[in-house]
Amino acid sequence: MKQWNLSGPVRQLVRALPLAAVLLAAQPPAGAQAVSADAVARHYASGVQAAYDDALAASLDLQKAVQAFAAAPSPAGLKAARKAWLAAREWYGPTEAFRFYAGPVDDDKGPEGRINAWPLDESYIDYVKGKAAGGIIANRKQPITKAALAKLNEKGGEENIATGWHAIEFLLWGQDFNDNGPGDRSFEDYVDGKSPHADRRRQYLLAVTELLVDDLRSLAGAWAPGAPNYRARFETEGLEAIRKMVVGIGSLSRGELAGERLEVAMNTQDQEDEHSCFSDNTHRDVVLNATGIQNVWLGRYARRDGSVLQGPSLQDLVAAADGQVADRTTGDIAATVAAAQAIQPPFDREIVGGKDAAGRKRVQAVINGLIQQSKDLPQAAAAVGVTRLTRTK
Repeated sequence: MKQWNLSGPVRQLVRALPLAAVLLAAQPPAGAQAVSADAVARHYASGVQAAYDDALAASLDLQKAVQAFAAAPSPAGLKAARKAWLAAREWYGPTEAFRFYAGPVDDDKGPEGRINAWPLDESYIDYVKGKAAGGIIANRKQPITKAALAKLNEKGGEENIATGWHAIEFLLWGQDFNDNGPGDRSFEDYVDGKSPHADRRRQYLLAVTELLVDDLRSLAGAWAPGAPNYRARFETEGLEAIRKMVVGIGSLSRGELAGERLEVAMNTQDQEDEHSCFSDNTHRDVVLNATGIQNVWLGRYARRDGSVLQGPSLQDLVAAADGQVADRTTGDIAATVAAAQAIQPPFDREIVGGKDAAGRKRVQAVINGLIQQSKDLPQAAAAVGVTRLTRTK
């Protein structure tokens, strides 16, 4: 898959984050005492732990489906593995709101690059159209283990993705040449005698899925209660924890989701610039990311078992200080989620056409909403005493 190459002005637009400069050690306004920053941080930590626990549980279901398919490849087994991948993505997507503040997922040693890096060059992993013998799978001198794949991930270039959700997605669906649906890899790619290197393809699929499970388990552990881990420190940080929460959802809103994932695809109108391009699941990625932002803001998370976590939230903290700012931010975030839900699959058809094309207008509405909420969030943070959002060294 090619990398997009943007001109300077467009690149600046895409990369820019409106969240800036230094956290001041200011105290919350007097009206903000009804809900404490510490209480909000503690509840947020509980929500993060629950979300990663759910993502881990769903990834274990995916692993079971992958193991069953690899043991006896069949059309039904491949369909079940794809269904499990789609189901697991539903629980991972909202967790992306916990990124961007150098927490466990994306600090210097964090696994985010192994988990969800994209776009990937498919030929780095396996054969592609016009290149029947390429990739790690065809190189029989290259060991296929979790450790080996982790080392190969992004080796020689950031498009050289060897691990994570999208590597698994490519292995299950293959390249997408269908305007009206996802890729359609044959189960016979995994059958000895039917496809070259079928044994290594099975080995790769098993290893990369197990690595994903391991990484999600590590994140769940970093937020587990009652342990000497990241959560234990986070819960005592007061306004610094609030700063991190706002940076996480603000950066996802503007730089990542509006910018990297939507504006780039809208600019190029290229199917290969969509997030989950092999499975045509990008429309759900957008909804899930937008929902993750809303979850953090509202302090609410609906769990995989049907239970709901609800507690002290950023919304509550801001409302105690400035109800108008809180209401505006709540409304803008809700409008963005609604706009995201209006995107019609497949996403690669939504982004094609002139500026007045119905699909492009739907995607642009999401971009506009994300930009607006990214402007609301610094005002919300300032209302409770966090006047600048990135720290000086």
